[in-house]
Amino acid sequence: QVAAAIRRELIREGQIFFVHNRVATIEKTANDLAKLVPEARIAVAHGQMPEAALEQVVVDFWEKKFDVLVSTTIIETGIDIPNANTLIIDRAEHFGLSQLHQIRGRVGRSRERAYAYFFYDPSKPLSETSHDRLATIAQNNELGAGIQVALKDLEIRGAGNMLGGEQSGHIAGVGFDLYLRMIGEAVSEFKGIKLDSPAELKLEIPIDAHIPDTYLDSERLRLEAYHKLSAASGETSTRATLDGILAELEDRYGKAPEQVQNLIEVTELRQIANRVGLKDVNFLTAVARIQPVYLSEAEQVKLSRVYVGLKYLQSANSLQLPIPKSANGDVVSGKELISFAREVFDVIANLQGEDK
Repeated sequence: QVAAAIRRELIREGQIFFVHNRVATIEKTANDLAKLVPEARIAVAHGQMPEAALEQVVVDFWEKKFDVLVSTTIIETGIDIPNANTLIIDRAEHFGLSQLHQIRGRVGRSRERAYAYFFYDPSKPLSETSHDRLATIAQNNELGAGIQVALKDLEIRGAGNMLGGEQSGHIAGVGFDLYLRMIGEAVSEFKGIKLDSPAELKLEIPIDAHIPDTYLDSERLRLEAYHKLSAASGETSTRATLDGILAELEDRYGKAPEQVQNLIEVTELRQIANRVGLKDVNFLTAVARIQPVYLSEAEQVKLSRVYVGLKYLQSANSLQLPIPKSANGDVVSGKELISFAREVFDVIANLQGEDK
C-alpha cells in the first residue's frame, strides 16, 4: 500500500511527505522506502540535523529535487509545499488527535486532490483512545471539520478546571453539553446571579436498570452510552430513538442483558413522564406517589373506580395509588411494575389531553 500510494503521486508528478517520528530509525526507514520504490528520490529531515543542512533539504524538496521527504513531526507547522499532496504517517496510533489533524493540513494546499494515509502497528491491538483518534480523523475530512476534531479531542483528553489551576479533567463523565451548562451555572453563582431553571424529573422505581461492566467494561464507553440515553429521555424523544441506541449497543457488544433492557424501559418511562409534565414519581413502596397531577373532582371519581384505594391530595397536586400485588401477595416488580407505571402515565396523559 505504501509503494502504491507513492507511485500514484509520482504518476501525477507530485511529492510525498512520509512522517516517521523516531530519529534513531529514520535513516533505516528511508532506505527501506528506497528499496520499495527505487525510482523515487528520497530525502530525510529531522530536528537533530544541523540547521543549515535541514534548511537545505527543505528548500531542495520545495524546488522538487526530491520526491519523498521522510521526516519527523517538524513538518507539523510552517511548511507550505503545494506540490506535496500525499501524506503517509507511520505508527499513527502514537500521535495526538490535534497533532494528526495539524500534520494532515500539510497536504491539500493546492487544486490537486490530496491523500493522507495513517498506518498503525498491526501486531499490537489498538487502544480505545487510539482507535477513537484515528476514527475521528477518518470521519472528519471536510472543509471546516476542525471544530469537530477539537471537540472530540476535548472529550478524549478531558477539560481542565476553567476557574482553577488544574489542567486535566474528565469531561466525558458528564458530557460536553452538561459540562458547559455546569460551567455557566457556576459562573452565574460566582457572580451572585440566581438562575430559575425548571425542576428535573425525579423517577424512583425499584428495578435493576444499568449497564453492567461485565457487558461493557470500558468506563468511558459506559458513560457515553448513559449520556446518549439521558439525551433521549426528553419529552420530544421517542421509543424509536431508544430502539436505535439498543440496536447500536447490541451491534457493538452483543445481546444486551436484562439490566440494559430494563434501562431502556425506564428511559421510555422518563420520556412519557416528561411529556405529561411530572416532576416527582416514586414507586419504592406499596403505594405509588406521583406529582404534580391536576385532577378535577369528576376525574378523581373516574380514576378511583379503576384504581381502588386511590388518594388525591389537591393541595399538593399529589396522586397516590396502591401498586398491584402478584399471586403470592407481594407487590409486583420488574417488567410488571414497569407496565403498571406506563399504564398509569398513559391514563394521566389521556386525562390531561381531554382537559385541553
